[in-house]
Amino acid sequence: MNICVIGTGYVGLVAGTCLADFGMNVICVDRDESKIESLKAGRVPIYEIGLSELVRRNMDLGRLHFSTDLAGAVKRSLVIFVGVGTPEDDDGSANLTQVREASQAIAAAMDDYKVIVIKSTVPVGTSREIEKLVRDTCRDNVDFDIVSNPEFLREGAAVNDFLRPDRVVIGANSERALAIVKDIYRPLYLLETPVVVTSNESAEMIKYASNTMLALKVSFVNEIANICEQVGADVYDVAVGVGMDKRIGPKFLHPGPGFGGSCFPKDIRSLVSTAEQNGHDFKIGKAVLAVNECQKEIVLEKSRKLLDGLSDKVVCLLGLSFKPGTDDIREAPAMYVARRLLEEGAAVQAYDPAAMDEARKELPDIRYCDSYELAAAGADLVIIATEWNEFRDIDFERLKPKLRQPKIFDTRNIYSPAQIRKLGYTYLCTGRP
Repeated sequence: MNICVIGTGYVGLVAGTCLADFGMNVICVDRDESKIESLKAGRVPIYEIGLSELVRRNMDLGRLHFSTDLAGAVKRSLVIFVGVGTPEDDDGSANLTQVREASQAIAAAMDDYKVIVIKSTVPVGTSREIEKLVRDTCRDNVDFDIVSNPEFLREGAAVNDFLRPDRVVIGANSERALAIVKDIYRPLYLLETPVVVTSNESAEMIKYASNTMLALKVSFVNEIANICEQVGADVYDVAVGVGMDKRIGPKFLHPGPGFGGSCFPKDIRSLVSTAEQNGHDFKIGKAVLAVNECQKEIVLEKSRKLLDGLSDKVVCLLGLSFKPGTDDIREAPAMYVARRLLEEGAAVQAYDPAAMDEARKELPDIRYCDSYELAAAGADLVIIATEWNEFRDIDFERLKPKLRQPKIFDTRNIYSPAQIRKLGYTYLCTGRP
């Protein structure tokens, strides 16, 4: 089957590459000529584990192609996946400009039946809007169908999530289109992957509801952690005990400095906006966001108290990405903390295994170091902001003489408090006595 994927960002590139790995003939299209030329040369513009190898393998097999010719790719393809960005507008709603432009370009190029699959995260009702837009734009009453097929990719594990998903959600109002899209995902049947078949509107809502629920668990456990600190309980033990309840589960019950990334904050704000446009006050969504903002500020409050003020202090920040396994710094708690530390007069020395190039574009005033040892040299405080595996095995005994003050703030709770304190450190963590 010939497939066109519009957009070579995070969603589009992962989807296109993995569909090629399913055995499809895929053309990934983008209007950014430099990005397309880079991809043709086998250079992947995003950091995602396993993606570069998969891109090169499927290019070598002749199944994965890159082009700026959208019209030509549409004409050659039966199915067109739309995987462009939906950035946030000032009011919190999703900006659908790129989705609309891509849809109009598809409509202008269509000369026979096509299945247009919306892979981008879009508000409920977008499929209806796109169907009308395409119908008003296309020539000669060409037949087509719109399918909603949201992605559920975790950054740092996106390739595995696409090739071995928990479920595939297909929103379709046409049996013909449904059969075609189900055939695309036929390789997953051997894994007994559940396929949820529903309406376009329900498929769009499933994406937003899923991300809101996961973010809710993060904000919930962070609130519990804050209470634990006041009453002498250990949030680690509490989360283990709560997570053993099969109705709740252990995932995302890990306290820290808050969630970030390109999905959770943006998607929750978009759902809040959609609710408001339809006359509903989405109180839980607002609370999840409010708790998350407070959690980032708590990191500053604790650091300020630990150092008796931040002015003229040297703070080592270990981790800049919003999570390990990615170079994505969008709405990363570490970036918020770094920015506020600079505002309060602290010098910031930082190290991250993957995200420093991206961080440097936003915060050039940070001193970026090539190792955690260099970042910690002369520091009054070391803040563990992202739980990269590399940070789990730090030799704190050897590190201690390099510090100006032996103080650690482990926002992610990756160390044993007793062991670190035994080495003579002042040690703070999240939600533990």
